[in-house]
Amino acid sequence: MTVTGEHQEVDAAPAAEVLRRTLRRHAAGVTVITVPGPAGFTATSFTSVSLEPALVSFHLGLTASTARAVRAAERFAVHILGAEHAALAQGFARSGTDRFAGVPWKPSPDGLPLLDGVPAWLTARVVLRQEIGDHLHVVGEVEAGGGHVTGAALVHHDGYFGTAVRL
Repeated sequence: MTVTGEHQEVDAAPAAEVLRRTLRRHAAGVTVITVPGPAGFTATSFTSVSLEPALVSFHLGLTASTARAVRAAERFAVHILGAEHAALAQGFARSGTDRFAGVPWKPSPDGLPLLDGVPAWLTARVVLRQEIGDHLHVVGEVEAGGGHVTGAALVHHDGYFGTAVRL
């Protein structure tokens, strides 16, 4: 290990601004999360929590247009997007529009909107819903999944959609 005598420069901006700038440098996979209604939104906060039991989570702003539907939902679906789904991600990120207009989907047996043609999807039962700061944290136990799981993933980095390239 090499230790230098110089200290890292500290950003004097407010913590929220430092976090915002830092996260722009963090590439994240892009998903669409749907709940009965139908309602849905684009999320980069999706992550696995545990394999045993199989748990996943996401975060949603408390003032988001879909927050009320997410609070009421007992189940949710997560759709992993491929590189060809940038327009779908943009559509589900817009407020004030019918996000499902022109989007092929079908309801699951328990009424969850399942988007057609995505590389992978999961459905989960909500086991925890908690307000943390200005966001709603939702954890779900995976119940089912499917998809063809091929092709390049859609990622979000520095304010843009893109894809990962193998090095």
